[in-house]
Amino acid sequence: MKAGHAYRLILTRSGRAPALLADTARVDHIEVVEIDSGEVVLFWDRPPQAASKLARMLREDLLRLEAGEFIAHWSTVEP
Repeated sequence: MKAGHAYRLILTRSGRAPALLADTARVDHIEVVEIDSGEVVLFWDRPPQAASKLARMLREDLLRLEAGEFIAHWSTVEP
């Protein structure tokens, strides 16, 4: 099963401004949630520009990888 069918990506911005114009002190939250259980399986807090970049990479991998491959790859990513 593709990761996009098993997991959902939630990006929560701590402000209204787009990442490029956001205050550098702002922290955005990225969650990968398992659809079946509703449990958060991956979570990151990042500055706005880094969060946008990470979310883009996660979206690409959700479409490209199988569910097991996705978790195996992204669970090794350091903060």
